[in-house]
Amino acid sequence: MKILFVGDVVGSIGIKAIETYLPEIKKKVKPQLTIVNGENAAGGKGTKEPDYQKITRAGADVVTGGNHTWDKREILDFIDDPKKNILRPYNFSGENVPGRGFLKIKVNTKEVYVINMQGTALMQPLDNPFIAADKLISKLDKDAIKFVDFHAETTSEKIAFANYMVGRVSAVCGTHTHVQTNDAQVINKQTAYLTDVGMTGSYDGILGDKKEPIINRFLTQRPNKFDVDEDGRMQIGFAVIEINDQTNNARSIKNYVITPNNQSFLN
Repeated sequence: MKILFVGDVVGSIGIKAIETYLPEIKKKVKPQLTIVNGENAAGGKGTKEPDYQKITRAGADVVTGGNHTWDKREILDFIDDPKKNILRPYNFSGENVPGRGFLKIKVNTKEVYVINMQGTALMQPLDNPFIAADKLISKLDKDAIKFVDFHAETTSEKIAFANYMVGRVSAVCGTHTHVQTNDAQVINKQTAYLTDVGMTGSYDGILGDKKEPIINRFLTQRPNKFDVDEDGRMQIGFAVIEINDQTNNARSIKNYVITPNNQSFLN
């Protein structure tokens, strides 16, 4: 089985990049499942229903979230809709949190769990993702493929989580930091791992936002309002994971970025 995972969609330019590139990527990769992190789709923070619809119409089967999940109140109008495959981090504290932290999809005859987790190092104090994952995975079907979008700030927490999950999940792919890392690997010939899949949005901005306010903040040490760089050129970051349907172990993981200066994947 091939799983295509696309990194954080930032703003309307990110959605445009999804609409432009995702159909072409899918033609080439031919994935059985496509997952997109959409937590920055609505103006850089949050996801509205029209954003979700555009991302899924372009080819996503599941849209995952992160620390900006609740930034747009409109998400409460559709996150509990069982017909919509949208996730928020599983380890948000509390029993009555809206939405789902994981879902099960049948791909041909194989069951796949897509799990959304969020780290806590240098981020908000959610439930411990290691312990939450322990409890969740113990309840899931053992014979199913399990894919984790681990939305976290620090590389150490991501790497530690992946190693903790080796042999229990098929893949752990990191999101949140918006810069793709060069450490794609299959740990112990079991679990595919990438620290960060990168982002989908403006190639010309800083992490998808306009440069000037961010540079000014570093110069002055004063707060600034950050806006998505909607006028930049597009990029898309993604990874392709191949998984053995019989053992649920990953066979390979490869990471890619399509930018204005690097269109080689499409050639």
